[in-house]
Amino acid sequence: MNKWNTRIFSVAFLAFSINMSLYSQNKSIYKDKTRSESERVSDLISKMTLAEKIGQMNQLNFDQINKDLEEKIKKGEIGSLLNVTNAEEVNQLQQVALQQSRLGIPLIIGRDVIHGLHTIFPIPLGQAASFDDELVKNAAHIAAVESREKGINWTFAPMLDISRDARWGRIAESLGEDPYLAGRLGAAMVRGFQGNKLSDATSIAACLKHFAGYGAAEGGRDYNSTNIPIHLLRNVYLEPFRKSVEAGAATVMTSFNDNDGIPASGNSFLLKQVLRKEWNFDGFVVSDWASMSEMISHGFAADRKEVASLSANAGLDMEMVSQTYIQNLEQLVKEGKVPVQAIDELVKNILRIKIRMGLFENPFAPTGPGKTYSQAHLNAAREAAVKSAVLLKNNNQLLPLDARKKIAVIGPMADAPHDQMGTWVFDGQKEYTVTPLKALQTEYKHINYVYEPALAFSRDKNKANFEKAVNTAKQADVVVVFLGEESILSGEAHSLSNINLIGVQSDLLAALKAANKPVVLVTMAGRPLTIERDLPNADAVLYNFHPGTMGGPAIWDLLFGKANPSGKLPVTFVREVGQIPMYYNHNNTGRPGPKNPMKLDDIPLEAKQSSLGNSSFYLDSGRDPLFPFGYGLSYSSFEYKDLKLSATKIKPGEKMKVSATLTNTGKYEGTEIAQLYVRDMVGSIARPVKELKGYQKISLKPGETKLVTFELSSDDLAFYGLDLVKKAESGMFNVWVGGSSDSGLKGSFSLEQ
Repeated sequence: MNKWNTRIFSVAFLAFSINMSLYSQNKSIYKDKTRSESERVSDLISKMTLAEKIGQMNQLNFDQINKDLEEKIKKGEIGSLLNVTNAEEVNQLQQVALQQSRLGIPLIIGRDVIHGLHTIFPIPLGQAASFDDELVKNAAHIAAVESREKGINWTFAPMLDISRDARWGRIAESLGEDPYLAGRLGAAMVRGFQGNKLSDATSIAACLKHFAGYGAAEGGRDYNSTNIPIHLLRNVYLEPFRKSVEAGAATVMTSFNDNDGIPASGNSFLLKQVLRKEWNFDGFVVSDWASMSEMISHGFAADRKEVASLSANAGLDMEMVSQTYIQNLEQLVKEGKVPVQAIDELVKNILRIKIRMGLFENPFAPTGPGKTYSQAHLNAAREAAVKSAVLLKNNNQLLPLDARKKIAVIGPMADAPHDQMGTWVFDGQKEYTVTPLKALQTEYKHINYVYEPALAFSRDKNKANFEKAVNTAKQADVVVVFLGEESILSGEAHSLSNINLIGVQSDLLAALKAANKPVVLVTMAGRPLTIERDLPNADAVLYNFHPGTMGGPAIWDLLFGKANPSGKLPVTFVREVGQIPMYYNHNNTGRPGPKNPMKLDDIPLEAKQSSLGNSSFYLDSGRDPLFPFGYGLSYSSFEYKDLKLSATKIKPGEKMKVSATLTNTGKYEGTEIAQLYVRDMVGSIARPVKELKGYQKISLKPGETKLVTFELSSDDLAFYGLDLVKKAESGMFNVWVGGSSDSGLKGSFSLEQ
């Protein structure tokens, strides 16, 4: 070879080498964490076959590792698996995905981690009673830490369904009836699950559910239709989702219900217009369990093929378990019924989150010792249980109890380690639950007590041990009765038309009251029960939404005054189910109910057929609930004084300060949750009588006074009015600062354009 040819060969070889190098680099862009997220997503989508793209949209429920499952992963037919909870199995499956599939795309491992994985915190409705953003965030973080130890990297929480009907079992999973509270706490939960970065070793992806309106199921019957008009949907039911999307939530889940005839899993208005276009959500959307295929039962789709077409075109990215995508999308693309470009966009949303989660770098469960059930986790669960309890009644300051007194401990919930954890707990282990009885046998063993369950469980109707329970009560100085409902009586598919204390528990309470001893009623339940008939038989009532692993010692901490109750109700307690729906932020109506309405027995005999001058209330149960939203007592007493507004007029874009002095007028150190409410007096649509716009937790020593200051901006007054544009409208506003939704100091100001 002459010198000239040698040079030509060298140049050609160099060019070939450069091209091969560039090809090699281009080939691995999606695996290169130094490249931008968009570059990685675009590179990977360009390399995928249509079948592989559809595979990413397919989520299956895990049963066991077998050749069929591994083969599907190798072929790229699965994007996510549910309910793999063994770290070794997670790692084995991820190994198959990364090393044996063509493109090495990792799996997302999902699990319902709703209020703790192993260390169980109070149910979400209980956590909402704390009005404590940091507490909720920390509980979610601990759940994330324990989940990652199992290889779980995705949870289906928070549930942001506004819940105004206690018959609906899933109210237990909710954050209550108020969009402001649910929005703040939902965002806190997202930050707790996801940490500073989704790729952190202690972070898991959050999933906002159920999008949207599921909490308004007709009659409180689960999965039922909803009929939420657009203004109510915008102003109430969508608000918590919007705030949690702003907090960076990675995923969203569609709901089971249809609203106004359109099932959520085929609702392009919700998924494309609201979620993507208006809120700029760039994560992915997953259906709820088979909610896509259930559109056939709804009468919205004729068959599974149409289901796949409707959901894909509506913008639903991943299908949970029902497999209509994997079975039908390729054919739908061939027929031109689903554009391949639409498939690409759906898959990009999934890949973006997988990259953001750092799964391409490390999808594996960690090895070595973990923090599950660590003392720090148990301490946090105990603190959460303390701060989630609500004191509803305390006649003659019976509480806190004198530890020198002899206590009669009675009732089926005193030692119910499984039920104490509450609903939607798959991985909690009852042997770790510290019940009230167990706490008396360990940490509180210095207490002199006698114990008689009287009933074996909450539904038990056998009164054979009632006499024994009464005799036990007579031996003591004070009776503490633990009643409520088993965990299975609330949660998904567990709706009730009667929400009294179940079985013969009310009869037990009445029998114990007849023993002429002071009676403390401690409830553990998944919903606000109708306990009006029980209140006369209890001198004090401490309400606990199922409090979790450490509920037992937390309850005694409160009863003996080691801690002072500070929880407030995140949902209205009705007197009886006939009042439902009843919630504090209702419209006024043209004939609002009077403060002291006519009673049924006050109606004269043979009264003329007229309204009798009455207005909006029930003749038998009155106008008001049993306990209003935001209500909760303390062993201390708090006084609000000197409401001041920094301005009586503000303009768009301006802020004002609303302040009041708060004094602890009692003899115990305590924490008050000060609440700010506003009413827009006249709007282009009728506005609620009150809306929560702020809350603060203020701790005070006896006799101490602090200034409580809220900042209120014109943006806080904005709503979707007649024109469906969110804005604040000019006019007069009332404002309150106080300890619940039906109390407080009142002032007024105006917004001027």
